[in-house]
Amino acid sequence: MNCPRCQGNMVTELFEDIKDDTGHICFHGYRCVICGEILDPVIMANRQNRPHMLARNRKLMASSRA
Repeated sequence: MNCPRCQGNMVTELFEDIKDDTGHICFHGYRCVICGEILDPVIMANRQNRPHMLARNRKLMASSRA
């Protein structure tokens, strides 16, 4: 899987978080080895529901690189 932010390599990782309303403490996700971007099922679902935010974030990242 390629990182949506920098196109780097994403690796699977087990993350630990505080106990949420589902009772889970650990969850699986992806972390980019280059920029540190983290994706999990909740983040991916939220981004699919907000495509305008992805476009805005890409514009901000492009302007910060210039």
